[in-house]
Amino acid sequence: MSTKIHIVGSGLTGATIARLLQDQGYDVTVFERRDQVGGNVHDFVHPSGVRIHSYGPHYFRTNSEAIWAYVQRFGSFFPYRAVVKSFVDGQYENWPISAAYLRRIDSGQDSKPHALAKARLQATNFEEAALQLMPTKVYEKFVKNYTFKQWGVAPRQLSPDLVKRFEIHHDDDPHLTPGYRWQGIPTDGYASWMSKMLEGIKIHLGVDYLQHPQAFEPATYTVFTGAIDAYFGFDLGRLHYRGQQREHEYLPAVDRYQPCAQVNNPALENGAHIRTLEWKHLMSVAQQATIRGTVITREIPFSPQDIDQYEYPFPDTINQQLYQQYRQRAQKIPNLLICGRLGENRYYDMDQAIGRAMMLVQKQILPILSANSGRIFSNLSYF
Repeated sequence: MSTKIHIVGSGLTGATIARLLQDQGYDVTVFERRDQVGGNVHDFVHPSGVRIHSYGPHYFRTNSEAIWAYVQRFGSFFPYRAVVKSFVDGQYENWPISAAYLRRIDSGQDSKPHALAKARLQATNFEEAALQLMPTKVYEKFVKNYTFKQWGVAPRQLSPDLVKRFEIHHDDDPHLTPGYRWQGIPTDGYASWMSKMLEGIKIHLGVDYLQHPQAFEPATYTVFTGAIDAYFGFDLGRLHYRGQQREHEYLPAVDRYQPCAQVNNPALENGAHIRTLEWKHLMSVAQQATIRGTVITREIPFSPQDIDQYEYPFPDTINQQLYQQYRQRAQKIPNLLICGRLGENRYYDMDQAIGRAMMLVQKQILPILSANSGRIFSNLSYF
């Protein structure tokens, strides 16, 4: 009898685990609620020819040679180093903030970091943590209202850990993540890239695994990459997530709408949208040359109830405490692994999701499968 593996969810975490286990010779089946694979790593081509990332821009970057080798198995990447601007005081300013901007606004004590930074106090919320990192003016103009739009609550209600994603570029480098060795976007798009990652693996599309658990042959081991509270039927309560409503607009007479792919919109008076995206910037130069006009997308954050719209786990104490209750229950169930962004209630960049999936396969899944079957597994070439 073969060892049957069920992977629930075909996003980066599920697809990577499925690929690696299939490569090891296991009988893998993937179940996906949506009608296409890839989870939120998906794109489509607008009638104009512009390729749009369905669930917001995906900038791939990594410093890991192993991860870079893995992703190139499924398609070539053209070089792309993301640049992000924030529209502040009627101008496009670099994000992350540059030292040049800090020098420009420096007019005394008001532009210095908050006094809490000098006292080196332990931040108890996001606002305190942010004010230790950056001048008050920067926080007020770039971060405070952007954060309120993103999460729908006052910044003081959010975890201080959220500030770990912020930084200041003291060397004035305009790129979002200049320190990464490899950065790019799949030449043929993310939808094709994800499909190739799952090539040769049995997939059931449009299937809610939780609604039909008895409809399929029992698995030896199950990997669930959906929302952990959904797995347990929300019986302890629902975890809080945020998603984005997206409004697309085609501008046939406009070649370029904004200076880069992503422009953040922190000011409340400029509208409810958190950022504006212009997709032509995320295409290769050769592809851009074939496009007439441009497509922009405005993203407006909201709190979804439909799990297909979950994008960002909510970063506050109440959410984390509820998650830990679900996590403790999950850990007691044999031959089950709940993982991924929604399964672990934490944000992962693309390379982090892949790297964690690799680690889980090597350090957790394969040892259990080997112990259950007596089979000796071979080490993955990525480690």
